Amino acid sequence: MILLANGFDGNGNQPIVEGVQPFTEAEIAFLRAIPEQFGAEGIAAHAAHEAVTHHDVKAVEYYIDDQIDKAAAVLGPDTQLNERIKTLVHFACTSEDINNLSTALCVKQAMEQVWLPAFRAIVDHLAAKAEEYRDMPLLSLTHGQPATPTTLGKELAVYVYRLNRQLKHLESQEYLGKINGATGTFGAHLAALPQVDWIAVSREFVANRMGLTWNPLTTQIESHDWQAELYSTVSHANRIMHNLCVDVWMYISRGVFAQVPVKGATGSSTMPHKVNPIRFENAEANFELSCSLLDTLSATLVESRWQRDLTDSTTQRNIGSALGYSLLALNNLLGGLNSIHPNAAVMEHELDANWEVLGEPIQTAMRACELKGLPGMDKPYEKVKELMRGHEISRQDVERFIDGLAFDDETAARLKALTPATYTGVAGTLVDLDR
Repeated sequence: MILLANGFDGNGNQPIVEGVQPFTEAEIAFLRAIPEQFGAEGIAAHAAHEAVTHHDVKAVEYYIDDQIDKAAAVLGPDTQLNERIKTLVHFACTSEDINNLSTALCVKQAMEQVWLPAFRAIVDHLAAKAEEYRDMPLLSLTHGQPATPTTLGKELAVYVYRLNRQLKHLESQEYLGKINGATGTFGAHLAALPQVDWIAVSREFVANRMGLTWNPLTTQIESHDWQAELYSTVSHANRIMHNLCVDVWMYISRGVFAQVPVKGATGSSTMPHKVNPIRFENAEANFELSCSLLDTLSATLVESRWQRDLTDSTTQRNIGSALGYSLLALNNLLGGLNSIHPNAAVMEHELDANWEVLGEPIQTAMRACELKGLPGMDKPYEKVKELMRGHEISRQDVERFIDGLAFDDETAARLKALTPATYTGVAGTLVDLDR
């Protein structure tokens, strides 16, 4: 609050506090060094104050007072940083004026400098693999049963698209802050210095000096709505990536993905052949832990009794854990993705063993031909179902069925040219739409 009080009245033409001259560059540097040089010794000194005050912010105020006592020895006896200036250390502030800004800055930096880069690395990796495998055919399974083929690239692109939507929300996230006193009315400010445009001063300080979005209307606390929005979105992204972990784990189990063995690593203490998908399993667990905390934060931080209660203070102590679990999951997920590659032989075998998936295009073509008036095309679904459901179907079976119908030559040729590996529609083209 010292540097704020050393500013101007909102109109830019006079000091906020009469009798306080603009600080010198050396004085400003001294003040900024207090948090920058805060280490083990500072922690111990702060803890000693808090043992007496039982109030963390008041202990910080007294710690800053202690540092100001050292200013004359560094800056000389004429410095303004003396006993008198201590009055401004917590001038017109409530503790939440300090805490809400600190929390917003910490979370903003954690997201922008740590979490988002790790998240983008996942999205970028998936996008590159979606492009690389855009035309690699893959047997789909719906309800765990063989279904219309797709491509591996398209299935990865589905995740890229989903995650990019969350990324856009996170990149446009606002981080709100306030500095307006005990109940958000600037009451103490106005009582002490009625000539100052405190609304303008607050806006300038939060938006320009702190780099946050100014919240003009609060109780004693900043309302935490931005936090609920952020944690809900991170939790949503977590759950999408949890789904990815499960899908990849099952692809590994099917043999669609092969794992690259790490030299010297052990998969099982008794089964020497094992290479376990431990990174994906680790990521699953940490995404779940992260989501449980983020969901609690999102649900509880938006409520406060009347002008405030203290539950949010305790809850917010878990923000670091919530984002930390997610970050650990991101790192494991990326490590897992870097350790797998598609097994083309397995994918080809699966497709070649499931010619019944061509029942869909055949019965759909029959419907179109029935509309054109071709004979024998009635009840197409039922006829194909009778042939294929519950039976092992070969290419020859499919061709005989097509030959037994009155398709025109062009349609018959098109259907007979299909294989499970080529029946992928425009899956490869869809990869271009993942952003």
